[in-house]
Amino acid sequence: MGFVVDSKKGSGSGGAGGSSWGFRCVMRRKQVDSVHVRSGVRQLAKELTVLQLLAIGVGSTIGAGVYVLIGTVAREHAGPSLTISFLIAGIAAALSAFCYAELASRCPSAGSAYHYSYICVGEGVAWLVGWALILEYTIGGSAVARGISPNLALFFGGEDHLPPFLARVYIPGLDVVVDPCAAILVLLVTGLLCVGIKESSFAQAIVTTANVCVMVFVIIVGGYLGFRTGWPGYELPSGYFPFGVNGMLAGSATVFFAYIGFDSVASTAEEVKNPQRDLPLGIGIALSICCMLYMLVSIVIVGLVPFYAMDPDTPISSAFSSHGMQWAVYIITAGAITALCSTLMGSILPQPRILMAMARDGLLPAFFSDVHKRTQVPVNSTIVTGVCAAILAFFMDVSQLAGMVSVGTLLAFTTVAVSILILRYVPPDEMPLPSSLQETINSVSSRYGTGSEVIDQENPKDSADNSKDNTEASASDPLILKEHDQARLNEEKRRKAAAWNIAFVCVGVLLLTSAASAEHLPSLPRFMVCGLGGALILCGLVVLSWIDQDDARHAFGHVGGFICPFVPLLPIACILINVYLLINLGASTWFRVSIWLIAGVLIYIFYGRTHSSLQNAIYVPTTHANEIYRSSSEYVA
Repeated sequence: MGFVVDSKKGSGSGGAGGSSWGFRCVMRRKQVDSVHVRSGVRQLAKELTVLQLLAIGVGSTIGAGVYVLIGTVAREHAGPSLTISFLIAGIAAALSAFCYAELASRCPSAGSAYHYSYICVGEGVAWLVGWALILEYTIGGSAVARGISPNLALFFGGEDHLPPFLARVYIPGLDVVVDPCAAILVLLVTGLLCVGIKESSFAQAIVTTANVCVMVFVIIVGGYLGFRTGWPGYELPSGYFPFGVNGMLAGSATVFFAYIGFDSVASTAEEVKNPQRDLPLGIGIALSICCMLYMLVSIVIVGLVPFYAMDPDTPISSAFSSHGMQWAVYIITAGAITALCSTLMGSILPQPRILMAMARDGLLPAFFSDVHKRTQVPVNSTIVTGVCAAILAFFMDVSQLAGMVSVGTLLAFTTVAVSILILRYVPPDEMPLPSSLQETINSVSSRYGTGSEVIDQENPKDSADNSKDNTEASASDPLILKEHDQARLNEEKRRKAAAWNIAFVCVGVLLLTSAASAEHLPSLPRFMVCGLGGALILCGLVVLSWIDQDDARHAFGHVGGFICPFVPLLPIACILINVYLLINLGASTWFRVSIWLIAGVLIYIFYGRTHSSLQNAIYVPTTHANEIYRSSSEYVA
């Protein structure tokens, strides 16, 4: 069996250039980068262990929002049942964490959800996910930085007493309030990240530890006050569910966003010493710690003060003040500041790695893929990220854009869950190889005889089918040929059934969540669409549970790591929850995000599509790819 490149495809000119404007280019998928590394490509430093991953995960997740969120959700939605709201939201976040844990251990390269989507779904979806995550981390970092100076002002006796170089200033001509403190902090964090991942993770560990200590103080001292006063917040005639079960569930949907941040651990996958072991542990333990702290703090604070009497802005400080501990406000404010600082570091850390991953794939200029020789961090991407975030934090009040942060995260969570289904049932059966390996491909192919296998760069599936036909035609025993033929047909039927039912699940989720959220529609159409969507989801779940998963999943990427349990039920539930939250973000948020995504589509069409590293790739069956790589001096395993 030989390999012959179809020169009419993939050149980006002529007929191929016209067809590449279609959907073929957005559906092309890449290999797991860390399996075969191109010699001469500088990698990130492998410095991180489980403890450092915990610091990154917990620090990125527990922000200052929890110091406010408890009062708002308890007053408006959950009441004393706030603890259960945090538990349900934590379980929902764990569904995504399980999916991340498997993909992070199988594909331990920089890029997180962008990288997984590119491998499993396709280039177009991966670009949108990466582009949305860029928006998330930029706005998220800027919003966090803007929240530090008001908390810092408490220690100086008010914002009017802040040092001039830190105080906010109103500029009448521009009608903006500039925040030099926010910009300075962003630039300091950027400089720290440029020094090295080991140093920056150590600094984040210190800040995160201080924040956790403050939360432990709230739990211990607040628990003592609660036992001394008899927990007045639970002695209410309205009971444990004053807003009913629906209110508690609405509270879960709100506090779910307090768990966003554990995905930052996955973005550092390339820098982990033992990714198959440490990444799943880091993601799982970090999320568990956050859930436990959230629940314990909510138990204490809701029990100290009746939910209707809580201060929506400073619930924890006011709860302690109501029991004569006004001095505690300084400790709690220090906790809020450390939480903001750790979240700021967690927001700026992942984005340079996503930019670097996209540049490595050719979708962005190579400038962003440069890795510093000494520090082994993506310095160019880090500096660009920090400068952009600092400018935003200095000039703009980005709190109105905070909802846009959630779009990137929920979109990433959704595509990661879909990637798990694709990986388990229809993993890629061809691997793209660069055209520079053409001689090696010809050399390897000659060992299999004189047969010819045409590898179509734009339509590799047809080429793979042709290769199988050629192989079978050379079989000398008719009985073996018949059995082989039947096995191939059965496998094709299984893959087609799996692919269709994964599509049914996605369409069903979209119909169900859209109809359930469209309260302005009449009841009958809503129920009909909900029923159709539910039927499609149920059909997909039943069929995927019945058919076998693909045997190739055992050899996909790096083996020996974490395996997501309860497939297909768990990823389907994850998709359903995240799409429901996405649809309910609001029209104004989606309008703003659409502008950003449209700009991203234009950049992809006019730059990324034509500069992609897969533009002239040669697709070969995965069964032969490893041998080709072993025969090439250009790549190292």
